Amino acid sequence: MSSVMDDPTLERHFKGHRDAITSLDFSSNMKQIASGSVDACVMIWNTRPQMRAYRFVGHKDAVTCVQFSPSGHLVASASRDKTVRLWVPSVKGESTVFRAHTGTVRSVSFSSDGQTLLTSSDDKSIKVWTVHRQKFLFSLNQHINWVRCARFSPDGRLIVSASDDKTVKLWDKNSRECIHSFCEHGGYVNHADFHPSGTCIAAASTDNTVKVWDIRTHKLLQHYPVHSATVNSLSFHPSGNYLITASSDSTLKILDLLEGRLLYTLHGHQGPASCVSFSRTGDFFASGGADEQVMLWRTNFDSVDYSEVLEQKGAADEKASVHSRYSQPSAQESGAAGVSSQKSSSTAPVSPGAGQPDSVPAALASTLQHIVGQLDVLTQTVAILEQRLTLTEDKLKECMEMQRQSVSEN
Repeated sequence: MSSVMDDPTLERHFKGHRDAITSLDFSSNMKQIASGSVDACVMIWNTRPQMRAYRFVGHKDAVTCVQFSPSGHLVASASRDKTVRLWVPSVKGESTVFRAHTGTVRSVSFSSDGQTLLTSSDDKSIKVWTVHRQKFLFSLNQHINWVRCARFSPDGRLIVSASDDKTVKLWDKNSRECIHSFCEHGGYVNHADFHPSGTCIAAASTDNTVKVWDIRTHKLLQHYPVHSATVNSLSFHPSGNYLITASSDSTLKILDLLEGRLLYTLHGHQGPASCVSFSRTGDFFASGGADEQVMLWRTNFDSVDYSEVLEQKGAADEKASVHSRYSQPSAQESGAAGVSSQKSSSTAPVSPGAGQPDSVPAALASTLQHIVGQLDVLTQTVAILEQRLTLTEDKLKECMEMQRQSVSEN
């Protein structure tokens, strides 16, 4: 590899929660980080040093999951109090609330267009809602134990879910049918998500492992037994080249999916690391733990150009065959405190997706990102206008009804 990787570095600590952190997410512009905690609060941390954090109080029990809408204008939170709240991430902290399930709501997730909301629960169901007016659309009900996590695919056509029934299920959103159940985990499945290409899924389990499957062939691609305790959370780097995990062994692990190996072990949290998330651009990631701290890290290693690696691997490797036998990596302490770098091979590489272009010019990528951002803003504006129109219609109906009553009385 021609360029040398820089180690990730810890940039900032955020302290304010009064109990374990359960979930984290970055806003699309990287200016805010949302966190949820067992203390029943949602906090919005401003990444600019001079800005104060916002504490949102409303849930009556532990907050289990938080996520920003694609536009960044809303934050959804799920709670043990069986409700979901939609917050405006500003100093006022206005929110709407709806009772989503008959048990603890474990996860909440927006579709990529920001129009649909996905929830999962201890009532064993997954539910789909409209963001506008929080209208219930349908539920998926084949899990036989708590559903810890549910996520939309990047194109919004599929749903992946992770459950305490030890399965990961893949669903077709339109037909509402379960396409496949992945049963390879030996423990409860805490977290699952789609690869940015939409062709693979990864899951984290209480069996201390992370597994990656190809959703087209339903084959197990990679198997990472890199942790010594439960794996609580994972997050794909936007490039699709890396996966980061958080575990009860108190470490974060960064996996190189193209090489199929453990890249870094990060020691920062005292006690279990409960959640981790890359920023939308991948320049940063955040982690949370039982130590009540949110940590902001600079990625650094993602500047490596993988075009040479892909060329060397050739078409055969890019198809990503079933995982090979794992060999335990030997840790070599690097210069950065709390960071250890692993140099040993473990599994077959993940293909970033057949037919994908090698790179997009920076100017074009920036323009497209700006357009997508503007479309998100436009979508949210239309949703707000629709809501106001509905309120106006309701008031008009009330006025007409009152007029009718007064006429009939006269």
